[in-house]
Amino acid sequence: MTETTRPGTGFSRVKVDAFEDVPEEPGSPKPDPILVADGITRRFGGLTAVDVDHIEFQRGVITGLIGPNGAGKTTLFNLLTGFDKPNTGVWRFDGREVRGVSAHKVAKMGMVRTFQLTKALSRLTVMDNMKLGASGQVGEKFFSSLIPPRWRAQETANEAKAEALLERFNLTHMAGEFAGSLSGGQRKLLEMARALMVDPQLVMLDEPMAGVNPALAQSIVGHVQDLAAEGLTVVFVEHDMDVVRTISDWVVVMAEGRVIAEGRHSSIVADSRVIDAYLGRHHGTPITEADEAQILAEAQAEIEAEERAREEEGA
Repeated sequence: MTETTRPGTGFSRVKVDAFEDVPEEPGSPKPDPILVADGITRRFGGLTAVDVDHIEFQRGVITGLIGPNGAGKTTLFNLLTGFDKPNTGVWRFDGREVRGVSAHKVAKMGMVRTFQLTKALSRLTVMDNMKLGASGQVGEKFFSSLIPPRWRAQETANEAKAEALLERFNLTHMAGEFAGSLSGGQRKLLEMARALMVDPQLVMLDEPMAGVNPALAQSIVGHVQDLAAEGLTVVFVEHDMDVVRTISDWVVVMAEGRVIAEGRHSSIVADSRVIDAYLGRHHGTPITEADEAQILAEAQAEIEAEERAREEEGA
């Protein structure tokens, strides 16, 4: 194993040399996967939003999950973290099968995620949002809540942990403010900070830089790098290829619900399958009106599937 320093950070971390022996192809086996999924499908009516034969995420590295809109990236996140149920498939987190496990129990196991559309509780303070993220709170049980000595020490510890995380994410000055008063970028930071309240092993970030101003986006990039520097596994969905190139150790590409390519960023950007997925199968050649109509219909169907998935998630 070799130790490397990421650009823009003062942290050095151990990278897995065995990536050098990993085939750059869909479903390639990893030397030490933390998350392994097999045969996962999710259908909405007649449309298949996710159809993944096999995928592995390597422990302790940053994996970028990319693909055009409607590729099924968020739906896959929802399935793996218990926010949606697949039609078929099994997956294991750190050796434990987690299909059928509810989202809050998945989080307690150490696999947490953030959302493209942030889920901060806007009418609670930033500090209260943070404390809600802590697991195993004795005071959440009815009878225990009636006896303050049973939960007061834990509450104090959780608050101290929350204060430290808010300081890390530059949100200390907002601790007493309602979460609804935060900017979009600050809400992204709050979600990341809250996710760390459970001491996770795997953090899954759904478009953490979406809708964030450039300065704050750069800050988020640094925080993602810091997570990996501390030994956490990070999987993130992102459309900004500069970000993907800068921080990803490995890249997985989805299109039409399938994993079509895997590898280092340098090989991914030259892969004809990836170019076809982003630019269309007919890029560079004339297409007929019938071809154009079919392409538009497929794209619309994918977009509608993603919208239905998000509506069901929010229901």
